[in-house]
Amino acid sequence: MEKTTQFYVVKTGDNLTKIARMFHTTVDQIMAWNPQIKDRNKIYPDQRIRVAPPQEPETDGEYEPFPGADFFQASVTSPVIEAMGYRLIDEGCSEYSGGPDSQWSQADRKSYAKWQRKLGFGGPDADGIPGRKSWDKLHVPAVYE
Repeated sequence: MEKTTQFYVVKTGDNLTKIARMFHTTVDQIMAWNPQIKDRNKIYPDQRIRVAPPQEPETDGEYEPFPGADFFQASVTSPVIEAMGYRLIDEGCSEYSGGPDSQWSQADRKSYAKWQRKLGFGGPDADGIPGRKSWDKLHVPAVYE
């Protein structure tokens, strides 16, 4: 069974110490899981952060359905893109300089192309734009907003 990543959406009044306690971990561990957080005292409401290592999903249907190739454009901002980025990191396919975010970027495309090559795709099938076959194998965890 594939593993999924657990995220938390920061609420007004939250800080990393409080969040770490909620998830029975440490601030240092949260910082390690979230390289995009540069200052432990600066998190923002609605920011999505990783709060636990990958773990086994409890039930089937825990994955994001393929949103279609047209979804992956520079104009798209979605927590699905960020969740995809963390799965790519989990799979050793990161081309991110910091960490993934919710805006589709060249780093996402390069990371996804690395994933496609890892699966054995080549040429135009490893262009960094997700297709159904490679997406379904990535097992992006379902995003609940």
